[in-house]
Amino acid sequence: MPVLPPGSRPPPTDRPVRVYSDGIYDLFHFGHARALEQAKKTFPSVTLVVGVCSDEDTHRYKGRTVMTERERIESVRHCKWVDEVVEKAPWVITEEFLDEHDIDYVAHDDIPYTSAGSNDVYALVKSLGRFVPTRRTGGISTSDLITRIVRDYDMYIRRNLERGVSPKELRLGFLREQQWYMRKSWAMLKRTVGGLERAWEERVEDMLKGFVGM
Repeated sequence: MPVLPPGSRPPPTDRPVRVYSDGIYDLFHFGHARALEQAKKTFPSVTLVVGVCSDEDTHRYKGRTVMTERERIESVRHCKWVDEVVEKAPWVITEEFLDEHDIDYVAHDDIPYTSAGSNDVYALVKSLGRFVPTRRTGGISTSDLITRIVRDYDMYIRRNLERGVSPKELRLGFLREQQWYMRKSWAMLKRTVGGLERAWEERVEDMLKGFVGM
């Protein structure tokens, strides 16, 4: 049994506890999965309902996503801890929403989530005694993954071009495209010259061995 905050309402005893967890779940990763695992294991018997926020709300309140709404929903749906998925979940949870889906508790980390003009979008749920705190997984987040991609942008551009993705699909301008081709030509030249140097060194070494043998 979890340690519920003071004033929490008691869990039902005649059925599985319905626990709700919501989020954006962009670039679904093991940090998301661990949070959902915690929510699933808050009580001995839990039906885990997961809400996925829409593209419209996410782009308005947080910013662009890498994955589309449908891709994010399918990523969550295929997580083994999830029993039900609520599409286009509300950005701010209301009591009516909880009652509509028969939700007993909302599981989320306890750090106040400031958004949509609220100091904490989970304030209402906490005041109703229907909140279960979970713990964040350190060292991994969607923002971290995007930072890695941005940091190694040139490497990923080269990789995709070499795999046949067109410069147009990557939105490369004419100058960036020509720059890449020049870099590629220079790298090939260096490899060719390096191969010739190694071949010449091996030839000289063979000649020296032959001379010493004589």
